[in-house]
Amino acid sequence: MTPQRPAVVTGATWLAAAAVAMTGLTALMTIVFKDELVRAWAADRSDAGAVEPPAFVPVAITMFVVVALLAVVLISFFRGGHNWARILLSALVVMIGIATFAILRTNPPALFLVVAIVSLLVDVAAVVGLWHKDTRVFCGTGDRAA
Repeated sequence: MTPQRPAVVTGATWLAAAAVAMTGLTALMTIVFKDELVRAWAADRSDAGAVEPPAFVPVAITMFVVVALLAVVLISFFRGGHNWARILLSALVVMIGIATFAILRTNPPALFLVVAIVSLLVDVAAVVGLWHKDTRVFCGTGDRAA
């Protein structure tokens, strides 16, 4: 018999999915604002004319596809109460946060900045939900007596 899924597990699932969706939004914005990103990158470099600008779009799309597919698999196992999936999903959300900080280093357009800040807040909330006491109990690692 499968234990009742706590509300915090459902919330953590939705927050992890939202973190992935924010990655998708960032990938879409990378396509839309490609020229602005290249200009922002070149503005901070003294060798901008001699060095080819990075290809932001393929990297963003590839990252989104890989992260989204991995998240789908991890979320399905996490919802089944597998602790290893909870740990790996937490690591994935943290990696999304690190990637978001990398975006902030490039002096992005204002809309990127807003989305990045919201994304970081969603990432933090997802990790908190994934490590909540009720979530750990659901995955079989918490104190069941409490």
